Amino acid sequence: MAGSSLRPQPSSHQSFTSKLLLLLTLLPLTLAAFAFVLQWRGGVTDPTTRYSPDVHKFPGMESSPPTTIGHNSKSDCSLLGRSLSPSFPYYRDWKFVTDLKPKIAFATSTSAGLDQILPWMFYHKVIGVTTFYLFVEGKSASPEVSRVLESIPGVKVIYRTTELEEQQARSRIWNETWLASFFYKPCNYELFVKQSLNMEMAIVMARNDGVEWIIHLDTDELIHPAGGREYSLRQLLLDIPKNVDMVVFPNYESSVERDDVKDPFSEVSMFKKNYDHLPKDTYFGMYKESTRGNPNYFLTYGNGKSAARIQDHLRPNGAHRWHNYMKTPNEIKLEEAAVLHFTYAKFSDLTSRRDRCGCKPTKEDVKRCFMLEFDRAAFIIASTATEEEMLNWYREHIVWGDKALNLKLLRKGILTRIYAPMVIIQGLRESGVFSAVVASASETLSKDKFLSPIGHSNSSNNVASVILPSRRVGKTEVSQATIRKALDVIAAHEAAIPPLSPPGMDDNVIV
Repeated sequence: MAGSSLRPQPSSHQSFTSKLLLLLTLLPLTLAAFAFVLQWRGGVTDPTTRYSPDVHKFPGMESSPPTTIGHNSKSDCSLLGRSLSPSFPYYRDWKFVTDLKPKIAFATSTSAGLDQILPWMFYHKVIGVTTFYLFVEGKSASPEVSRVLESIPGVKVIYRTTELEEQQARSRIWNETWLASFFYKPCNYELFVKQSLNMEMAIVMARNDGVEWIIHLDTDELIHPAGGREYSLRQLLLDIPKNVDMVVFPNYESSVERDDVKDPFSEVSMFKKNYDHLPKDTYFGMYKESTRGNPNYFLTYGNGKSAARIQDHLRPNGAHRWHNYMKTPNEIKLEEAAVLHFTYAKFSDLTSRRDRCGCKPTKEDVKRCFMLEFDRAAFIIASTATEEEMLNWYREHIVWGDKALNLKLLRKGILTRIYAPMVIIQGLRESGVFSAVVASASETLSKDKFLSPIGHSNSSNNVASVILPSRRVGKTEVSQATIRKALDVIAAHEAAIPPLSPPGMDDNVIV
């Protein structure tokens, strides 16, 4: 008994420490086992795979089982190839939601190929555009391109045929005076008239399709919906007050930093900001350095593009604006959102513009073809210089190769970096969206299918149901004389707004 009484007894502190160490050892093992059981039974989603290509969740899209396109799928556009490591959650069997509100339509007149049209179109699908009216000619109207465009939901392709031209010659705006000063002139003037006539037709199509907003945008332009609660054109227009009829997007101009750009949407991130988005003192204070010896602050136009709310009496007012026959529209200009204009972004743009026009390369004759001074100078160079001389001229007047100057203008806010469109388009490309669209287009579509009327197919060559010889006010057909009498109530219509250069140093600008 005496021996046992001398044995040391364990303290309560040592007992507590032992139990704590045991608990800390068993707790991680228990949690790991519990997590393994839950994940094995499908009760937990691994956050790292939530946005993988196998999980079909993306704003504005409906999910459906993925269909994998083989990496050896044939494509007629090398730029539309697929990466081996897709990073964007989209497959060709996904369907973009078409009942988004507000419903937005784009109208465009284009002769581009799939390498330009598909990135342009699907980028705008991502930010909320549901409907596209493509007025095509040249390469865009070729069977290999048309076949693909026809297969895309929400796309209507309209060909420039003799029938279309006859219908448009009897359309309302052809017989009015506000566009008349642009008639019967070549090249850019001719394109401007075509765009206006196509916009008139697109308004009718948009009303029939239940569209709420319409925008005329070229396929070398991307909407940058900055300033909204999310990167979404749909959300941006949804937040516009109901009493606003039209919304102006000031344009930013691409500022390429190399002379070997092949895919501007994926390679160009630097843009020159619009006058409307800059302090007046900054704009004019840095004007000389910003122009770099060119005729104007921008190479081409600087008056932006606009979106119009679909309503009675809407009409185009040239390719950059909309108007209304019966009232002065309530128009606002956005303070952050912009149109990104990729102008002369490729060296080949010099010769492609030259090849579209048959003017003589003289200072006097180019005035018949081009509205803007830089276009005239570029046409003359492309028509008279050697390849080497053209490249040197391109580097001097278009390429922003002076890094010190670029940094200075970036700090001043004249230049800006915008990456969102590049990231979205590159993600679409890496996920195989463009190659999947090309591969899935039926190769057996006949030319008759291409030219079937609207309502039976995505394409339309029969435009009689869209543009009518008679004039309309609202939904009631009335005579031309009655229309003229009604229009006497309103002040004389101003001429169509052409592409305009930004303010120059000698311009009197009212702030």
